[in-house]
Amino acid sequence: MKNIGFLSFGHWNPSPQSQARSAQDVLLQSIDLAVAAEELGADGAYFRVHHFARQLASPFPLLAAVGARTSRIEIGTGVIDMRYENPLYMVEDAGAADLISGGRLQLGISRGSPEQVVDGYRYFGYEPTDGDHAAMARQHTEVFLEVLSGRGFAEPNPRPMFPNPPGLLRIEPHSPGLRDRIWWGAGSRATAEWTAQQGMNLMSSTLLTEDTGVPFHRLQAEQIQRFRDAWKAAGHEREPRVSVSRSVFPIVSDVDRAYFGRESASQDQVGIIDGGTARFGKTYAGEPDQLVRDLAEDEAVAAADTLLITVPNQLGVDYNAHVIESLLTHVAPELGWR
Repeated sequence: MKNIGFLSFGHWNPSPQSQARSAQDVLLQSIDLAVAAEELGADGAYFRVHHFARQLASPFPLLAAVGARTSRIEIGTGVIDMRYENPLYMVEDAGAADLISGGRLQLGISRGSPEQVVDGYRYFGYEPTDGDHAAMARQHTEVFLEVLSGRGFAEPNPRPMFPNPPGLLRIEPHSPGLRDRIWWGAGSRATAEWTAQQGMNLMSSTLLTEDTGVPFHRLQAEQIQRFRDAWKAAGHEREPRVSVSRSVFPIVSDVDRAYFGRESASQDQVGIIDGGTARFGKTYAGEPDQLVRDLAEDEAVAAADTLLITVPNQLGVDYNAHVIESLLTHVAPELGWR
């Protein structure tokens, strides 16, 4: 049994060809797509977070709204850029969204991806020590995880407006169990090992910020194995979770063929990101029987417990629900995922 969800980048564009022409369109359609995905039997609704862009940004109002409109589906992010975050305020927001959803939040966080602006986190008031913005993201994460545990740390006012419980105070609202549902978006094998040491679940996308010359899925499978080995070595008591994302488009209609027929010849790509070599995974597009054969050979998909399907959100809720339904109906059962 493999969990299957969708991952939306939440783009909008005023072009007449886009079904999402404003931020309001994207937010409301994201809620509707999560509701539709739950009705279709999918397991997760995940959303990207990008600042200074025509994409989804502040995730917690959206996550809370999705939580209020659904009852079963997991709700998550992939990923929140921790360079921009006030970790204590984030604990409050995450706790509230998780309680509204009944404990269904799966929060993906990370250092973030290349930005729309230069050093955008500085506009949010954060200045990295010695210019090391990656270290700042991990420092914010360390505080976030510690406070998320629910232990008291703040000295209470001896003459408060309202009575306090005894002892040091914690951030409220506190959502028990959320600490175990934090994921780190790791772009390399070394970062996956660090993720395991911190006791976070592993979230790996269609991009790795390294390249050893082997196919993307094999390099990602090695990343997953290193994560699991490091998790075992760290002695954590619970079992970790691992997700990978893929672009998968079953072609079951002429509309599908018009949109994605050319992607059937997609291959891995190697490029440069932030001055380093990166390997990008291919798009899977084709007739369902071909997708079953191709995905059966994907070692990383086989190794993960959760598969997130990236959706072209600007094509609208109905079409994206169709993509999800096609995967769940024509592909997943043949691979033993349902």
